[in-house]
Amino acid sequence: MSLKAHQPTGNTYAETPTYVQIETTILCNAKCWFCPQNNTLRQPNYMEEAVWKKIIDDTRGIGVTYRPFLLNEPFFDKRMPQIMRYIRQDPTARIEFNSNGSVITPKLADTVLEIGVDEIRFSVDGFTRETFDESRGLSYDNVYHNVEYFLKAARESDRKTYTEVRMIRFPGTEKEQQDFVAFWEQKGPGKVLLTDLYRYPWEGQTEALNLPCIKVTDEMFFYVDGTATLCCWDAEGRQIVGDVKKESVLDIWNGKELARCRGHLDRGQRDQLELCKRCDAYAGVDFSQWKPPAGEVEPAPKKKMAEG
Repeated sequence: MSLKAHQPTGNTYAETPTYVQIETTILCNAKCWFCPQNNTLRQPNYMEEAVWKKIIDDTRGIGVTYRPFLLNEPFFDKRMPQIMRYIRQDPTARIEFNSNGSVITPKLADTVLEIGVDEIRFSVDGFTRETFDESRGLSYDNVYHNVEYFLKAARESDRKTYTEVRMIRFPGTEKEQQDFVAFWEQKGPGKVLLTDLYRYPWEGQTEALNLPCIKVTDEMFFYVDGTATLCCWDAEGRQIVGDVKKESVLDIWNGKELARCRGHLDRGQRDQLELCKRCDAYAGVDFSQWKPPAGEVEPAPKKKMAEG
């Protein structure tokens, strides 16, 4: 279904988050020209153990899908097997990853599959060395070897793991895209996907696109310092909605700040939110049948004046 054919009628918010993304490290070894990670200065480099454990503990038993990554390469964090095992203590939990494939060596792949991963998406983004080198800045041979090994090992594993290999539709690579699909389909992933290149908010947008948003219904996103942001496309922390060091995950999910943000978005008032007033996501979606909820949106809390 195309975006223009998609005609949502309104958001229904889950009582608890369905997906929780945890930025266990801010580091990434790729140098993708289209990714804001290259310019992100968040600290610390690695999330404190007590923080990622608290996020998981706060959401145990409610069927969360954990995504231990955000604006980073998840397997650059050498603690990832430990984090996965901690998540797996909850039999209702699922684990998903997005990875560039560069550091998930065959040895690590065997460990990840043994612990149990429900879904993994590899962003390869090139079939020729020229396109790959320009888009990723990684070792072509290394990535292709690692991803091919993982797909084969996943097929042979007793555990069920959904796999996906992706390439961005860069302009001028139409023939290469066909070759990419043909090559990877022979390797047996669950899906080979061609995706469109998108812009993060504040990447050249100059005015508000006052439309609703269908991104905010069931996902939570935690930065490496434990703060929670409204959206995974918030590269610079423009829309912070809570801090797990000071409150529980579910208190943030049901809190006033997240409710205020949702209220503005439900009414198509992106210009009322710092992050969203320069976001053009879902520009092609038909929102003509959208029915905003009744009632007023609470104003943003006033910032305290610094004491002189």
